[in-house]
Amino acid sequence: MCNSDRKNKDTIPRAYYHGSCEKFLLASEAEIYYELVHNSLQFDLTVQQEQAWNEEVRILKDVMRQLQEGHIALEYSIPRMGKRIDAVLIIRSCVILLEFKVFETAYPKSAVDQVVDYALDLHNFHEASHTAQLFPFLVCTEASMNTNAISIDNGISSPVLCCENTLVGEILNIVHNYDNGTVVDPVQWFNSMYKPTPTIIEAAQALYSGHGVREISYKESDENDIAVTTARIDKIVEDSKKNHWKSICFVTGVPGAGKTLVGLNIANRRHHFQEGDEEHAVFLSGNEPLVTVLREALTRDQVEKKKMLCTDCKARDSNRSCANCEYNITKSGIFSKTKSFIQMIHWFRDDSLLEGHPAPIDKIAIFDEAQRAWKKEQLSKFMKTKKGQSHFDMSEPECLIEYMNRHKDWAVIVCLVGGGQEIHDGEAGIAEWFNAINEHFPSWKVFCSDRIAGYEYVGNSSIDELLSNAEVHKCRELHLSVSMRSFRSELVSAFAKAIIDGEERTATELYPKIIQADPATNKMRYPILLTRNLQTAKEWVRNVSRGTERYGIIASSGAKRLRADGVTVPKDIEIEKWFLNGKDDVNSSYFMEIAASEFKIQGLEIDYAVVVWEADYRYLDGKFTYNNFAGSSWSRVNNQIAQNYQKNSYRVLLTRARQGYIIYIPKGNAEDVTRNPEYYDQTYNYLKKIGIIEI
Repeated sequence: MCNSDRKNKDTIPRAYYHGSCEKFLLASEAEIYYELVHNSLQFDLTVQQEQAWNEEVRILKDVMRQLQEGHIALEYSIPRMGKRIDAVLIIRSCVILLEFKVFETAYPKSAVDQVVDYALDLHNFHEASHTAQLFPFLVCTEASMNTNAISIDNGISSPVLCCENTLVGEILNIVHNYDNGTVVDPVQWFNSMYKPTPTIIEAAQALYSGHGVREISYKESDENDIAVTTARIDKIVEDSKKNHWKSICFVTGVPGAGKTLVGLNIANRRHHFQEGDEEHAVFLSGNEPLVTVLREALTRDQVEKKKMLCTDCKARDSNRSCANCEYNITKSGIFSKTKSFIQMIHWFRDDSLLEGHPAPIDKIAIFDEAQRAWKKEQLSKFMKTKKGQSHFDMSEPECLIEYMNRHKDWAVIVCLVGGGQEIHDGEAGIAEWFNAINEHFPSWKVFCSDRIAGYEYVGNSSIDELLSNAEVHKCRELHLSVSMRSFRSELVSAFAKAIIDGEERTATELYPKIIQADPATNKMRYPILLTRNLQTAKEWVRNVSRGTERYGIIASSGAKRLRADGVTVPKDIEIEKWFLNGKDDVNSSYFMEIAASEFKIQGLEIDYAVVVWEADYRYLDGKFTYNNFAGSSWSRVNNQIAQNYQKNSYRVLLTRARQGYIIYIPKGNAEDVTRNPEYYDQTYNYLKKIGIIEI
């Protein structure tokens, strides 16, 4: 697997070094170091990496001499996270994960979270680790001795903090006291399948850093293979180039199935920064929070990587001026590059109105959440009032296709489509794209799955009628049917749909299947709980999460009376801080003082959520009613389109958590007419009747 005699020199192995205790002890430190360098394909290593590997090998040599058993791997890959565990020791039934901080004199909280994250990732996505005992160790070589109270939860121990002098003792304690007699086969463990489902942030960072999509995503089924979907689009692009076609692809899928990951993968593989490239591609989204968070995440990730290289550059050459260092790229410089890779769809659209823009530089345009494009009325109104275009008379889909249609040769548009997720006033849905093609661009070839004919995509309309003038090609690979976001249960999306549609029987049947206990741990696979106490909800997400698993409060933008509980749902929040900053920042999701609305969280996800169910979408006499709070009172919403947006808001909220959520329904206050208990009680009773467990 990771021997130096591998056939393909361009293949980076799962671990840079691995072997038995005997093999490790017989090899010299120089031989081990050579294999690390050779397998890493990094022959010009940083000074820090050289020092770290030399120290780690020296320390581990001493450890293995005293243990005289086990198997060791160095630099073991965690593809989804784009990182590597410094060392893994497999001793009897214990899998010990070692994160070294060489010369560190304290135990940084961030480093503790880092090694816990490794354990969580392996437990969740590495088959042989589902039932193994994992022990995350943080080794800060020059820190003082730490007293560790070991506890094991769901197969993962509490983090063990130790220094060089206490490392052997802590390992011996684990092996002697926690060996359960079930021997882990090291060869089987190292060769076990890794089935990751990344967050969209992790996926973007990994792809942007050069990882392949197969490294960071798992093929759940033939109908949910992101690599297969990508390959199908690649073929459409190549056929379009070869035959001088203009083609438009519609990629559909359930919430969290990986549509955005497909788009990012295509954009990253075919994106170039130099003007004039034949295949220049761009990822476009009308979801400003998504664009903001992804750009900031990519920028931060690249800044950290450049900072390490710049620091090493100075260490190697004391005469080098950092101002002239090739790695000394400012955050603003990196940010400008990520801006060309991921753009707001509105800016792209507005470029089409500028003089001297016969066609965009991009031959391939990927539109995320294409169902949210604006209708003709909405865009015409915007252009008249905001852009001074008094005679503008196109929908956003028509405008965008027209811009790409200016290419003289070939062009490809990829539309990523979520069904039933229109939440803004004026959003057209996918039918508007079909209308634009059929009426104005019938020469464009259309590629889509037959699943796009479903009600959630085109309502009661007929595909044959909507695209009667166009050439349509049905491709099964262009639909992703299994949610990756809720990796513990693909039924979460169906459950959410049943709840908000009032399909009580379906929801009741699905719920026990979603929460069914994992035989290995006897814990819920995907917990969905209910409470009427906000503090209970907050405590639950804090207690269930570990490492840097992200939690927070999400609520409808119509949850205007939530502020009575001390939580606000502001229209504008610093969403990049909410999603990316740590537990020490009051602006982060972890503080649970600011709730993210459906507008801010659509297209993104967190691990655990407190989902607030407010009185805007309340259950009354056997059906949901639609309500709006304005001024100091509630009023009924009767407009069908507005009702659909409100309903879809809760569809979004109930599908944002990757690992579980708790629904909080306020009790109300009989002395506050805006929080009448009757506004909440029937919704609570409806969810209780479905069977959702209350805590």
